[in-house]
Amino acid sequence: MNLTVSLRGTREVKDTYQIFRLTGLLDAFSEPTFRKVIGEYIDEGPKHVILVLSQIDFIDSSGLGALVQLVKKAKTDGGSLQIVTNPRVTQTVKLVRLENFLSLQNTVEDAVAQLEKPKS
Repeated sequence: MNLTVSLRGTREVKDTYQIFRLTGLLDAFSEPTFRKVIGEYIDEGPKHVILVLSQIDFIDSSGLGALVQLVKKAKTDGGSLQIVTNPRVTQTVKLVRLENFLSLQNTVEDAVAQLEKPKS
């Protein structure tokens, strides 16, 4: 899945969730395509989404804005969005104090475990 020259990814669909593994830059240039494509896949389902950003080299405010919009979209549609992160992405998210809103996980396994937790 080539989203833009600077952002590439793969999609894997499981029974109750889908995983996107992304590499490259999530910035003002790639954000509109990223948001549109992932949004369409959320519509298509499954509604639970895991975004693997551990190979992302750079994320800016546009990329963060897209993540916030996609989390809201997934939740509105009855799903959820987990983000597998790396230190650079985590640091950027914490700078803007979104770590509680964006569900950050260290591994895909952690993200899947979050999906399987009973809702309290």
